[in-house]
Amino acid sequence: MKLWPCLFALVLVATPLHAQQISDSHAPELASARAAGQKTATGKDWMVTAANPLAAEAGAEMLRAGGNAIDALIAVQLVLGLVEPQSSGLGGGAFLVYWDAGTSRLTTFDGRETAPRAATPTLFQNAEGQPLAFLEAVIGGRSVGTPGTPALLETVHKRYGRLDWKRLFDPALERAENGFAVSPRLAGLIAGDAALLARDTAARAYFLDAGGAPLREGTLLKNPAYAGTLRALRTGGAAAFYDGALAQEIVGAVRNAANPGLLAMEDLASYQVKERAPVCGGYRGFEVCGMGPPSSGGITLGQILGLLEPYDLAALGPSSPEAWRLIADASRLAFADRERYIADVDFVPMPTRGLLARDYLDARAKLLAGDDALPEVAAGMPPWDHAMVPPARADGAAPELPSTTQITIVDGEGNVVSMTSTIEAGFGSRLMVGGFLLNNELTDFSFRSHRDGVPVANRVEPGKRPRSSMAPTVVLKDGRPVLALGSPGGSQIIGYVAKTLIAHLDWGLGLADAIAAPNVLARFDAVEIEAGTAAEGLAPGLKQLGFEVKTMPMTSGVQAVAITPGGLIGAADPRREGVAIGE
Repeated sequence: MKLWPCLFALVLVATPLHAQQISDSHAPELASARAAGQKTATGKDWMVTAANPLAAEAGAEMLRAGGNAIDALIAVQLVLGLVEPQSSGLGGGAFLVYWDAGTSRLTTFDGRETAPRAATPTLFQNAEGQPLAFLEAVIGGRSVGTPGTPALLETVHKRYGRLDWKRLFDPALERAENGFAVSPRLAGLIAGDAALLARDTAARAYFLDAGGAPLREGTLLKNPAYAGTLRALRTGGAAAFYDGALAQEIVGAVRNAANPGLLAMEDLASYQVKERAPVCGGYRGFEVCGMGPPSSGGITLGQILGLLEPYDLAALGPSSPEAWRLIADASRLAFADRERYIADVDFVPMPTRGLLARDYLDARAKLLAGDDALPEVAAGMPPWDHAMVPPARADGAAPELPSTTQITIVDGEGNVVSMTSTIEAGFGSRLMVGGFLLNNELTDFSFRSHRDGVPVANRVEPGKRPRSSMAPTVVLKDGRPVLALGSPGGSQIIGYVAKTLIAHLDWGLGLADAIAAPNVLARFDAVEIEAGTAAEGLAPGLKQLGFEVKTMPMTSGVQAVAITPGGLIGAADPRREGVAIGE
């Protein structure tokens, strides 16, 4: 077993999972989880992890009432939209990975936002055809896509839910009507964004006090408008969101904003949730499964792990710059493919199988066999899924920002759900309607439609879903789930999830310690090291290997549940306000 003393001062509480294949005794890890406080929990029956204690408790309430994982998920999301409004809510979208214990089947649901039918590839370009500055694009109605979260929640409830739909709204309604205390994190984020929130009348009235000052920590905050929206959805289902008075209010806010958008009533009325097959890649005898396009999360995570498969990270250990060289360059290669190929598969042909094909990954992995950082990386030439000449593609760039939230739940029947949910940037478009914020998800498209006459896969098109990095993940062993996780964090999500899996599966850290371990990742050229952590000690060694190194804050928010023969272990990222609750 490898210790990580000099870097992270963490206690190693479990043998690597690939070595023991999850032992029947998990007493040390279970004991560690119990001792770690509210960020971890153990349970014999069920487990809920969420980014806010009030939301996690709402999920626990549904499970105690006889509900299942989907019932709990819906209650959690409805409360998160109230108490963590900057990250997710009814005005956004989500990706959901679900293990149905009754059928032993893994599936995924795409509740991603869509571009309005009137959108064109030049939506985020100025009169000269150049990309807009980010704030020019994001603030106001231009960036708002058709929300998918209400339809997603109703879709999965109709398919899998057990409790009555109306029952799921009780916790959020009670908090919206009677109030909740503004958390330290929410207060800090409001203060940092006050000038932009003040641009919208409804957002200003809600997030700032009568004198225009941001709400302080501990303020009792009520949201009667959100309560009204919840009542409408509770009675009328998702149709109350996509048609009628609320839909008209949403469209009016978007079209009448200072930076008006193109959303129309027909965009809302025609929105559809899509069930899609999961994408899975092998790693150390496990299957790591997640979302396919339009999310890049499942493919890019699978590529990173697949490129590392031939290398013995366990032997190198987590304090080795060489281990992080391999991880960083594997990530850079995967992100190069991501930029070139991944977009909404309903609009753009995709080599999905080819990007995860073992032969392709083995060939790309040979690029990692040297001693130094790759001087440059470029997209590869994966085999295509069908007989066609691969289309010419240019690399795009989309400014994904680190907001979003993660919910991970396992119920008493063994159903597992991992959902990553978002309104994109913190506070989304800063437009508030019906007590919730509208997304700025369209800025996840590439602002450039072409490069040198070659089209970008992730360009804006009417009805298209923007590429995402959300990576809700379920890990299988021998065809059964053993771990579920995900994280917020924009395009850093993929690296956060990869780090957690490597720390847990290769280096043997217990689940909570794997999540808490400092983040070190790479997306493009530089290696990014989490500021204020002992991982900063890796910087000299990585620079000697030829990397550019950047130190920055990294507020990951991994929520995870391990399913072991000895019980359930839930863990929440200590960087945020999340908790795990289990029984």
